[in-house]
Amino acid sequence: MSEFCLAALSAGAAAGGQYPEAQITNGIATAKFYLPDAERGYYRGTRFDWSGQIYSLQTLGHEYFGVWNDKYDPKLHDAITGPVEEFVGNDSSIGYAEAKPGGTFVRIGVGAVRKTDDKPYQRFSTYDIVDYGKWKIRKGDDWIEFIHELGNTNGYSYRYTKTIRLTKGQPEMFIEHKLENTGKKPLQTSQYNHNFFVIDNLPTGPDSVVKYPFDLVPKDPVTGGLGEVHGGTIVYLKELQTGESFFNEFTGFGPSPLDYDIRVSNKKAGTAVRIQGDRPISRIVYWSIRTTFCPEEYIDLEVAPGQSTAWTYTYDFYQMK
Repeated sequence: MSEFCLAALSAGAAAGGQYPEAQITNGIATAKFYLPDAERGYYRGTRFDWSGQIYSLQTLGHEYFGVWNDKYDPKLHDAITGPVEEFVGNDSSIGYAEAKPGGTFVRIGVGAVRKTDDKPYQRFSTYDIVDYGKWKIRKGDDWIEFIHELGNTNGYSYRYTKTIRLTKGQPEMFIEHKLENTGKKPLQTSQYNHNFFVIDNLPTGPDSVVKYPFDLVPKDPVTGGLGEVHGGTIVYLKELQTGESFFNEFTGFGPSPLDYDIRVSNKKAGTAVRIQGDRPISRIVYWSIRTTFCPEEYIDLEVAPGQSTAWTYTYDFYQMK
């Protein structure tokens, strides 16, 4: 087992690339990461958790993640790649409602950020970061662990750990999380993975299929002629063009974690991914454009002071029959 601190990883990356990065492999699957870095990180926005940014995952002769956004700025809210995650509850963030303009609130996996005004929380805005917290990274050949600690922010503080592992001898990946409440106030939030899939860089269209183990109930009528929903399956009627988006929110899931079982595939590439979670789904948002398609399953988290909680997502990559 090898262990590195963030400084060592960043120093090594500086010699080989523009952004600090790392790589893990089990000989069958290889994942490449951009690392958290307040000065040179690929992503420095305040929407997404900075850990676990996979800019490439190759296995079974296919690529599953990569650049999908034609606009780039390190502080743009969605200038990010891979199965990245966000903590947001009721379209707000921990401590936002009680903070006064000029005060601070919490973005898990980012730090303490400044509230600018009395407007509702703006998920797609980038706020000024007042306290980046402390990052520690450990790495082995086929795993990488990110630890983020944030000190007292109006009574909130935490220790957040994300470990990404590749299963020995398998095209399989685990994303393991642990959130410890080290503050005086409860941490109440939801969390989801955005899953920016770019399978073999193929455009989103009739070859792209997403399946759930239950019948999806759209929040809004499915219109526009771009896609349809058949039971638990999302299909496309045409190849999406630049500027077109197929989007909806769905219910239909039950209280069991067994409903967190999604299959994403591209028939032309002949490959698929099965994503399973060990928590019940609390919300489903589905969003896609020409360059990416994204099932987003939310889970609810509540951690009392002095307590912790853990959850895991499993990604199985496989060839379609």
